[in-house]
Amino acid sequence: MELKVGMKVTGTVTGIQPYGVFVDIGNHTQGLIHISECRLGYVEDIYKLFHVDQIVSALIIDIDEYSGKISLSLRSQQVDYAILNHPKSFRPRRIHYWTNYRLSIGFKSLAQARGTWMSEAKNLF
Repeated sequence: MELKVGMKVTGTVTGIQPYGVFVDIGNHTQGLIHISECRLGYVEDIYKLFHVDQIVSALIIDIDEYSGKISLSLRSQQVDYAILNHPKSFRPRRIHYWTNYRLSIGFKSLAQARGTWMSEAKNLF
């Protein structure tokens, strides 16, 4: 089976390091779950979350083209999709700026003030 980014795989934890967990995903292939991808939030002690020979289900998030190293994630499976589903009546709040956007004076005001600005600039030099 060819592994691709986005596939869900099940494997066995073969090693635990302070920076992540090594998982055997079959066919003599090993992937790494970085500590930042173990779960949402801060991971205080990775040794409390995992143990050797534990079976985990992870998502492939990256496969390095040159070295063939596989990056896995458990965190991407913990997304609460109910939060992302907005009701149909959802409407973003409108931001009001302290400008009068209905006034269409364009660049006239700049053109009128340009002469004064030029004379003030000449006086400075």
